Amino acid sequence: MTKSIAILTALLAGTNAAAQDLTYTLYGTPGLIEMPTAQAAPDGQVTGSLGLFKQQQRGSFSFQLTPRLSGTFRYAGIAETNGPGIGDTFDRSFDLRYRFLDEGQFSDWTPAVALGFQDFMGTGILSSEYIVASKSITPALIASAGIGWGRMGTQGGFANPFSVLGDHFTERDTSGFGLGGKPSFNKFFTGDAALFGGISWQHSDKLTFKAEYSSDAYATEANLGTFDVKTPVNVGLSYRWKPGVTLDAAYLYGAQIAVGATFDLNPRDRAVVSGVETAPVPVRVRGQNTAAMASWGITSGTTVSDAVRIGLRPEGIALNGLTIDVNTARIRYTNTRFRSEAQALGRVARVLTQTLPDRISRFTLEPMQAGIALSSTTLQRGDLERLENTARAASDLRAAADFGDAGRTSPLATITDPDDPAFTWGIGPYASLILFNGNDPVQVDIGLELKARYQISPNMLIKGGIRQSALGKRTLAEEFDAPNDYYDVRTDGAKYGMHGGPVITDLTLSHYGRSGADIYSRVTVGYLEQMYGGISAELLWKPVDSRLAIGAELNYARQRDFDMGFRFQDFDTVTGHLSAHYSFDNGFHTEVSAGRYLAGDWGATFALDREFDNGWKIGAYFTLTDMPFEEYGEGSFDKGIRVTVPTDFFLGNASRSEVSTSLASLSRDGGARLEVDGRLYDIVRDGHVGGPMGDTWGRVWR
Repeated sequence: MTKSIAILTALLAGTNAAAQDLTYTLYGTPGLIEMPTAQAAPDGQVTGSLGLFKQQQRGSFSFQLTPRLSGTFRYAGIAETNGPGIGDTFDRSFDLRYRFLDEGQFSDWTPAVALGFQDFMGTGILSSEYIVASKSITPALIASAGIGWGRMGTQGGFANPFSVLGDHFTERDTSGFGLGGKPSFNKFFTGDAALFGGISWQHSDKLTFKAEYSSDAYATEANLGTFDVKTPVNVGLSYRWKPGVTLDAAYLYGAQIAVGATFDLNPRDRAVVSGVETAPVPVRVRGQNTAAMASWGITSGTTVSDAVRIGLRPEGIALNGLTIDVNTARIRYTNTRFRSEAQALGRVARVLTQTLPDRISRFTLEPMQAGIALSSTTLQRGDLERLENTARAASDLRAAADFGDAGRTSPLATITDPDDPAFTWGIGPYASLILFNGNDPVQVDIGLELKARYQISPNMLIKGGIRQSALGKRTLAEEFDAPNDYYDVRTDGAKYGMHGGPVITDLTLSHYGRSGADIYSRVTVGYLEQMYGGISAELLWKPVDSRLAIGAELNYARQRDFDMGFRFQDFDTVTGHLSAHYSFDNGFHTEVSAGRYLAGDWGATFALDREFDNGWKIGAYFTLTDMPFEEYGEGSFDKGIRVTVPTDFFLGNASRSEVSTSLASLSRDGGARLEVDGRLYDIVRDGHVGGPMGDTWGRVWR
């Protein structure tokens, strides 16, 4: 775990906010102070929050997955869990909530109604289920009322109304927390129930007052003598300090003060003004003078390929190949700047109108990444001239274009740009934050990182990285004593790089190719990641216009020494997976991978991600294998949340760079997959009309 909630909340600060009447609880979910409401954040909103009081410290990350469905990951420090002076517990938990009824959906009196599961897949320390309704009394006043079970059923509890369905609902199992990490289906809506409710009053566009009747009696804590509940009434306020940042204060249970902060943004709303990149050259209508060519320094003696290469250079696009046959120009190029391949394609097409002779009436454009041609798009030059300044330019151009597989045509002769260096390197700081170690829940490592790459040929690459730690200390995770018949493939991950460095993070040689129509290949050899080296081979089937992709990967891996140098340990293994990817509407992507993992266990990984047109990507995954939950240890099985943030979202300038992080359970041995950089799917799909190029086609004229 190299990133954290704290990093995410820092990214979230200072950006566009949610609706002003939406406030968050100390649990990091839409609500009052501790009790939920039926309100929901805008679709796609990302929220990071901190809630602090004497008994607990909570850090949460929430995502409004759809307009009705949201999820929350929480990391809480709970004081004196087993009694005064005995020690604290650091607990991970997940929430889900679904708003199945919108306010005013059937009439003006219809409230919003939501169903929620709190800590439904953790240890159960904070577990509750609830149904809550919210109604706007006035534009500034919102009232909420609900019924809860679990922790929310302990204050003023009464017999469970679901008991009429069977004795199963009468009592709730509170025998222990176990290893956590599994959905507690047997506990849902069981035991006593209790009512809760409250109001929020928006005094101004910045200040909101809240009051609630809590149905959480903190029964366990009260019995242990670690928490005193004098009244079920909580009062508090939320102050919108600036867009994207809300500060909270509350008086809890007549006993103590709580404070909190919420940071939110919506990936649909840019943090900076977009489109600050240089404007593209206009389409030159045949018969007109080529004004742009003179500004590029192109003389009458310049060859056509040199003219195109020089014209593409300011766009951050490298020319890889060009051939002209009668009236058709076929070009291969690599886009190094624009996140959208559609935007790069539009810029290439306009440069071609400026640089190619008038007799050329058709362009065939083939974007490349990692030295492989991704697709083929044929445009009529007349369509570009006719549509550039029309109202439906993007959609009409797409309808007129011909899309196909670039692998079905013969490759072009390679063109090398003398101004494009084969060897590149950079040095800069790095910072990693390691969470969830029970002995030391927050660990920081700061230092310098050197990265370098050498492009041997368009489809063959050497790259690597070296780190030197300068500040910080890593400690070993708690020993896991459960019986384990599998080799330790991830549980000793904290041992890597403990001495400070310098360490080799990775050093690989990769080859990418086309094995046939719609088929792509990759072979990578070397030090693949910080813990393993070896060889990785991959094949991917992905038609240009298809939302479906199927891949196969086979790896031989050997464990590296803890000093992350050149030596290896004795353990080696063979892993492999078959994967299926499918892209749904509205940016949803699924992946199912089945096969053998590092520890020799067999199983499958399931992932769901939502990708926004601007490059934001947020998703969740889980892995189930034949390794028993007891042998896996705390968390029961591998799962987590992952977030990718495009740097151009904050900077405004066009860029393909991004920052990725994940929030996951403790690194255990079950479901551990080899981390290989440069897998095919994310490379290939970017250039497909049945992928991001099609989803962002509207940028073709930008």
